[in-house]
Amino acid sequence: MSPPGAPTEARAGPGAAAHAPAQPRDARRARCLALLAALGGAALVLTALGLAAGSAGLSWSALQQDLADGHAAALIGQIRAPRTLGALLVGALLGLAGAIAQGVFRNPLADPFLLGSAAGASLAVVAVIAASALAGQAIAPAAAAWAERLGLVGAAYVGALGGVALTLLLARGAHQTLRLLLAGVVVGVLLGAIAELLTLLSPDALRARQAFQLGSTALLGWPALALLALGLALALPLALRSARVLDALTLGEDSAASLGLNLARWRLALVALLALCTALAVAQAGLVAFVGLVAPHLVRRLAPSAHGTLLAASALAGGVLLLAADVLARSIVAPQELPVGVVTAVLGGGYLLWLLGRGGVR
Repeated sequence: MSPPGAPTEARAGPGAAAHAPAQPRDARRARCLALLAALGGAALVLTALGLAAGSAGLSWSALQQDLADGHAAALIGQIRAPRTLGALLVGALLGLAGAIAQGVFRNPLADPFLLGSAAGASLAVVAVIAASALAGQAIAPAAAAWAERLGLVGAAYVGALGGVALTLLLARGAHQTLRLLLAGVVVGVLLGAIAELLTLLSPDALRARQAFQLGSTALLGWPALALLALGLALALPLALRSARVLDALTLGEDSAASLGLNLARWRLALVALLALCTALAVAQAGLVAFVGLVAPHLVRRLAPSAHGTLLAASALAGGVLLLAADVLARSIVAPQELPVGVVTAVLGGGYLLWLLGRGGVR
């Protein structure tokens, strides 16, 4: 449901105001199209590299040997393909969530984990591991292991949504942005402390929690891929329908309210959409850092635009960033593999440090 008549100025998007007077609309549109085309090309190239990267990293001879092997279809079709496409979809969800968060809070350094979703998901995973360890003492180990594996993804999803719901409850809705941010900080600290307590009571949960916090795409399969694709197919159109609201918010809350927008209702809807995207991504790949922060920031820097373009481009940029990190994680120290969250943290942190050195973070 689109809001009534947002003005033309509201379509400049955050970060675009400084560039809009210096660039005609046709020039901005051309830059946006060029960026989308470049991101699409990069996604295709990285998908091919993801299908080729194996235990030996990116090796042409190893790829030829894999293709000549009788198990090539299973190796590429059942392991590399879902992992590669899954990384693209997880990154797209995080990039979209980051663009929504930065638009809602009018802050270019906002990220999808701002409202307690990360802490909630981490706590839920630790709780499932701890419960499985205790249950394993009373039931058959095979049954306990099955229950643990089945419950981790669902627990992470429910925990992420629960963390955001607790933040909204503490903030008494989405009426005030500052109160919402403070509530997110409090919820993150509180749930993190509870998770630490559980790891002390059940040391078996510590390693699983560390793996979850570092992020991984190694366990993504076709069922996870279908769920991620369905989530993105639902979330992206809803986000695009809210683009004009985000454009109006860039003018300030008073100006947006003067347009007849029910800011509390729209903000709550956008936070719910942000939570859904984040929960889906976190449940399947863990806490992958910096993708949701850096992707929309890069898009605004390279091609300032209204949120209609920014949201779609941020989703595509997030997918490209995470897929590139996944290929690097599989290739840098092959045959061993780095956690993909470590690679995204190094790349994202390095980018932000470079911006700080240039005075580019405002």
